[in-house]
Amino acid sequence: MKKLTKILFINITLFMLVGCVGNTSEESTADSSENRSVLDLSEGNKTETDANTSTSELEESYTDDSNDISSDESVKIDLDSTSSENRELNVGDKEDKELLSQYSSKQIEYARIWLQLGPNQEIDELNIRQFPAGEPINPNDDTSAKYSEDVIQLAGSRLVDGSVTYSGNGDGTINVYNVPLRWDGKYPAGEKFYTDIIENTKLVYVNLGNDDKIVELIKLQK
Repeated sequence: MKKLTKILFINITLFMLVGCVGNTSEESTADSSENRSVLDLSEGNKTETDANTSTSELEESYTDDSNDISSDESVKIDLDSTSSENRELNVGDKEDKELLSQYSSKQIEYARIWLQLGPNQEIDELNIRQFPAGEPINPNDDTSAKYSEDVIQLAGSRLVDGSVTYSGNGDGTINVYNVPLRWDGKYPAGEKFYTDIIENTKLVYVNLGNDDKIVELIKLQK
C-alpha cells in the first residue's frame, strides 16, 4: 500500500512539472510570436517611411532640376535678347555713320549748331558767312571793335529766322557771340559796347543731334 501511494505521488508530481513546463513553453512561444509581429510591423513602417522619403527626395530633386533648367533657359533667353538688342544698336550706329559719311565735318557742324541754337527751324535755306580775325564786328560803325579770332555766322534767308554767330574751339564746344543779323540803332555806339560783346561770349557744348534732321539742314546750306 505504501509503495502504491509513493508511486501515485511521484506521478502527480511529474504531471505537475510537465504542465508547468508546457505552459512556460507556450508563453515563450507566444512572446516570441508577439515580438516577431512587432518587429515585422516596425520593419514594415520603416520600409514604408524609407519609400516615402525616397519618393520625396526624387520629387525634390526633379523640382530642383526643373528650376535649374528654367533658370538656364531664362538666362539663355536674356542673353539672346541682349545680343539681339546689341546687334540692332550696332546696325543703327553703322547706318548713322554711313548717313553722314558723304558730308564734310564743316557741313555737319553748321547743321548741328543750327539745329541746337537756331531761333527758327522752319527755314528755306541756311546761309554761312565767315569773318576772319581782325574783321569789325559792325562794319557800319567806325568805333566797332574787331574779332580776335575767326568767326562763322549762320542765318536763314529772312530776318525773322535769326542768326547764330560763333567761333569753334576744336573740342566740341563753341563761343557764341551775341551779335544780331542786322544792326539797328544809333551809331557810333562806342568801342566799349563792342568790347562787351567780345568779352561776354557764351561757351556752349554742341550736341550730336538727330542725323536725319542734320541731313535736311545740310541740304539747305548755301
